[in-house]
Amino acid sequence: MKRDGHIHSPFCPHGSSDTFVQYIEKAISHRFTDITFTEHAPLPNNFVDPTPQKDSGMKPNDLMPYIEELQRLQKQYAQDIRIRIGLEVDYIPGFEQETREFLNTYGHFLDDAILSVHFLKWQDSFVCIDFSPECFMDFSKKVGSVERVYDLYYDTVLQSIMADLGPFKPKRIGHPSLIHKFQLAHNENIDDAPRIKEVLDSMKCEGYELDVNSAGLSKQYCQEPYPPFAFINYSQAIGLPYVFGSDAHCAEDLHQHHNVILPI
Repeated sequence: MKRDGHIHSPFCPHGSSDTFVQYIEKAISHRFTDITFTEHAPLPNNFVDPTPQKDSGMKPNDLMPYIEELQRLQKQYAQDIRIRIGLEVDYIPGFEQETREFLNTYGHFLDDAILSVHFLKWQDSFVCIDFSPECFMDFSKKVGSVERVYDLYYDTVLQSIMADLGPFKPKRIGHPSLIHKFQLAHNENIDDAPRIKEVLDSMKCEGYELDVNSAGLSKQYCQEPYPPFAFINYSQAIGLPYVFGSDAHCAEDLHQHHNVILPI
């Protein structure tokens, strides 16, 4: 099985207008047998998106059209490729009940899902930690240091693993070293290996699987996958299940670096 389990779509408000068919036809041409569209789920109603365009999640009114279009395409391409209907769901501290209610309502439509941390809370406000180097550095000053931001991120990922989000909670944890996205911008040498291992060990213990996400290799200030190669090897060593994900937001980026992450 050749699988890409983290793909966005034309329903992504900060992505491209590339069609589902463009993604699917490319996947087939590259001999992938299994793909999951994991569009950013709508954010909780009471959560204020801290990004300037407020485009981190799908519009609520687009959710059922997204699902229905994929259901149609599943049937159309059933003989060529397995298409899984999925979402990338944000874990947002303090919004567990709203997230659980959302998953209880829509989870039965999903074949697959990812739980990710993009938003960090400090005092009474949130920041989208992967939005820009400037945003990251400004947040680091508020928190006190880059290292403290790293610790806050890993603490939040661990909370996501342990959170009770109901029976439809995603079983895969998204890009668990996303905090590295701007490491070549802040240029500080943070030894977070123990924290990454703590997260991976927790995933293994609690029965989750890892999103081995290649997108970081294409990010100017990251230049490595999420998690880094050493921790992909560590995941294999501890028997943590993992799924390759290109995290593509346009058809051109679909399956990016798959041959580097999984050369066999």
